[in-house]
Amino acid sequence: MKIIETNLLTKNYGTNRGIIDVNLSIEEKDFFGFIGPNGSGKSTTIRLLLGLINKTSGSAKIFGLDCEKDKIEILKNIGYIPSETSFYSGMKVKDIINLSAKLYNKNCDEEAKRICQLLNLDMNKKISELSLGNKKKVSIVCALQHKPKLYILDEPTSGLDPLIKKHFFDLLKERNEEGATIFFSSHVLSEVEHYCKHASIIKDGKIIATDEIEKLTHNKTKNVSIKGLVDVGELNNCSNIKINDNTINFLYDGDINDLLNYLSKKNILDLSISEPDLEEVFMHYYGKGE
Repeated sequence: MKIIETNLLTKNYGTNRGIIDVNLSIEEKDFFGFIGPNGSGKSTTIRLLLGLINKTSGSAKIFGLDCEKDKIEILKNIGYIPSETSFYSGMKVKDIINLSAKLYNKNCDEEAKRICQLLNLDMNKKISELSLGNKKKVSIVCALQHKPKLYILDEPTSGLDPLIKKHFFDLLKERNEEGATIFFSSHVLSEVEHYCKHASIIKDGKIIATDEIEKLTHNKTKNVSIKGLVDVGELNNCSNIKINDNTINFLYDGDINDLLNYLSKKNILDLSISEPDLEEVFMHYYGKGE
């Protein structure tokens, strides 16, 4: 069953970039990464999925329901963490959490208490007394306490220290194993590579790659390191070129035989060809011209 499905989803802001013809197809129980730097269209896509803004054209569905017409029904089964959190500053943490639970018409006291203990969040403090990281913890509790079918997370780890991040991902893995679907938007590529099953890369409002994480990092693109005096400017299909003394590192997505044939005629002291990690793949896509 497809939990999230968009078809040529477009949002036009006029002079400012929105998103163009975004196609997503996310199956139930997936842990899906949505990768791109700030301004690439991640948050716009998420706001369209949540029905917070209206599309210019195309379509977006969650649970098979239209994201605009049926957003009230859809939101009953979603846990959402925005990239920037904002709460009533005079309220206590426990009151914010309780208010969030009431919006879903559920008693979440036990689960909220468990998550707060795991994240080391003091429920008796006022929002105005919290750091950025602790405010993010409040948004995590509000999103997770009612155990929804789908989690839509927009840069959820910003402001969290490493130990709290680990606890947070342990919670997400637990929910995913219980059958929930997770849509995880981030520019922290190591997190996406470590936890997600599939991912899409978005650039300038357009999806430029979608695949399993393993296939994104194990395709024909290779990480090449050459020690010696070689002018890779004569080669096609090179990107992310870095030169340090007499060592050249770059990504290569052409025919490997062409590369080896070219290098066989050069004075090579050492050569290494390996699979790139997700960060290198990402830089490869972002470094390429259209």
